[in-house]
Amino acid sequence: MRAQSSSKVINPDRRQLLRSAAMGIAAAAAASLFPAHLAPAATSDDIHPFRINVPEEALIDLRSRINATRWPEQETVADESQGVQLATLRDLARYWATDYDWRKIEAKLNALPQFITEIDGLDIHFLHVRSRHENALPLIVTHGWPGSIIEQLKIIDPLTNPTAHGASASDAFHIVIPSVPGYGFSGKPATSGWGPSRVARAWVQLMKRLGYTRFVAQGGDIGALISNAMAEQAPPELLGIHTNFPGTIPPDITKALQSGEMPSGLSADEQRAFDQVKDFRAKHFAYAAMMATRPQTLYGLADSPVGLAAWILDHGDGDAQPAAAITSAVLGRTINGHSAGDVTRDDVLDDITLYWLTNTAISAARFYWENKGMSALNAVDISIPAAVSVFPGEIYQAPRSWTERAYRKLIHYNKVDRGGHFAAWEQPQLFAEEVRTGFRPLRKSI
Repeated sequence: MRAQSSSKVINPDRRQLLRSAAMGIAAAAAASLFPAHLAPAATSDDIHPFRINVPEEALIDLRSRINATRWPEQETVADESQGVQLATLRDLARYWATDYDWRKIEAKLNALPQFITEIDGLDIHFLHVRSRHENALPLIVTHGWPGSIIEQLKIIDPLTNPTAHGASASDAFHIVIPSVPGYGFSGKPATSGWGPSRVARAWVQLMKRLGYTRFVAQGGDIGALISNAMAEQAPPELLGIHTNFPGTIPPDITKALQSGEMPSGLSADEQRAFDQVKDFRAKHFAYAAMMATRPQTLYGLADSPVGLAAWILDHGDGDAQPAAAITSAVLGRTINGHSAGDVTRDDVLDDITLYWLTNTAISAARFYWENKGMSALNAVDISIPAAVSVFPGEIYQAPRSWTERAYRKLIHYNKVDRGGHFAAWEQPQLFAEEVRTGFRPLRKSI
């Protein structure tokens, strides 16, 4: 970051704070935490540097709990149709307890500018990485479940430093990656009401607090719900959104899915999408139904690291998205054509360990209760500019016909040839190019 930056979208009085954090000047005063206790802001507008420092005792306890796991008997089938196979989870647990090193991801996160601020009575943790390129477009990116800010780390450099990745300086972004309330290092809501709409309003306030008067938003999974909510609220500062998990299913199709009827008059793409969503609801939706109705009952996720790992690895049947990429990474092989892409076994354990150390499995699950699950796929009604990328390993491939009806000012629609539900994690370069292309028409607005 440079004090002399002539960016039109950040207020001068924020530059000193941001520059100091990036240079590490404020590191000595940064907040230290475990497992998720955050230093309170002096006033609701204050922004404080933030640093992760997990005590070694917590990591020793984690390894002890893994080693003390009471294992069930082996599954009675030869495939993954009953869930995560015993041999798979035993092997992962052995590696987690003996070879995995949390300190690597802790150091990686601490090398980035991290901050904490209070919005609407709740502490919000976020990464804020500014591009060195002038007139970069401010972008807020929201992770999904069971993801976290770790899910987005591989796209930071391609988006903030595009010239190092074969793109133009005119495609640069200033990037803000917050932890959703109840996730990671953000505060846990103590009352109900923190659904997509409230988080969307908090994100707008966050961007304005950082001094950004014009910005765009991106999201997949629950991040798409939040980005869609921002677009539906249409604050004047929001230029447009990009999503890789669009809400496009028309009301009549939703009704047919709920009743079991077979709709008529569908195109080939629409029929394929209908079949994909029908299959997902029938075979892979149990995890979402549980979190959308009874999240507090999931005590085992807070008590057993291996139970948490199994839930995150296989919130379906192990063969289908959204679990395929992370399961493929753990197994080190492609599952039914679903590759892990750039996701590694350590990436997966970084994410699971973050949930464990912050004890956020249940607080994160409550977001589903706030949103009631499957509405994530239902058609939105968005009139501000929107870009949509359709990845082949997603839960369903949204047809262009449905997408144009849901996102009425569609500025980009593309079917990508690789990647799945965790697109930024799996295919960071492809994902970054989709974001650059999708938002390119809006740059003249800043």
